[in-house]
Amino acid sequence: MMNPHGDTFAGAFALVAERLRRSTVQVRTGSSGRGSGVIWRPDGLIVTNAHVAGRARATVELSDGRAFEAVVVARDPERDLAALTVPACDLPAAVRGDAEKLRVGELVLAVGYPLGLDGALTVGIVHALDSRKWVQADVRLAPGNSGGPLADAAGRVIGINTMIANGLGLAVPSNVVEQFLGASQERPYLGVTMRPVPVSLGGRRLLGLVLLEVATGSRAEAVGLLMGDVLIGVGGRFFETPEDLTRTLRNAAPGTRMRLELMRGGRRTGCDVVIGDTGAQAA
Repeated sequence: MMNPHGDTFAGAFALVAERLRRSTVQVRTGSSGRGSGVIWRPDGLIVTNAHVAGRARATVELSDGRAFEAVVVARDPERDLAALTVPACDLPAAVRGDAEKLRVGELVLAVGYPLGLDGALTVGIVHALDSRKWVQADVRLAPGNSGGPLADAAGRVIGINTMIANGLGLAVPSNVVEQFLGASQERPYLGVTMRPVPVSLGGRRLLGLVLLEVATGSRAEAVGLLMGDVLIGVGGRFFETPEDLTRTLRNAAPGTRMRLELMRGGRRTGCDVVIGDTGAQAA
């Protein structure tokens, strides 16, 4: 005879899983780059990994098959987080949980698009916790799960899946995600995809950052930056490391006017960017 309590649990668990699937999206950048993301707010804000959203724009596909062109509005490679926006509203946003209240041994669920599978679900338990950096869980992840949700048994998202280490899934805790989103509202986002290149200027060898893409509607486009421009410095200093631009923008106070030095068509030029409330946090 079937256990009615077991049936009740199975039904409730299936509903939790289905809600989590609806708030999970597929993120595509180019022909081969694929990952997952979480609808963080119904107004079109989506959270994923920085290594998934490696370009200024991406295509986001919802669980109902709708696809949108998304713009990366904040990116933090150090925490491996990125925020995107899509032109949509009333989206099925995830219910957010508090990773700081998790306990080792709790049941957790992960949803994503691994290896091309739509809304694949895996279940495990919390293995270890560091609420400032990682939630470790023995969930089975594969390429394509990156950027998707790690949720508790009630379906509340308590982390963003990032990588596998020693057979365990690692997720960025939800409280770290909230900190990242809060900081992104206070720092502008430039809106470019870059790659380090060597530059020669007046017999001196410099580090340059060539712009591979400039997002439509971004602060970079507004100040006249073009694809192919090579940034060589900011705030009166030449770059010494590829992270100098990101670090300088992040540490600048809102309202600060900064000079971007660049090479265009072999000639040195520049433009001013104001660090304000809209536009860009990291490049």
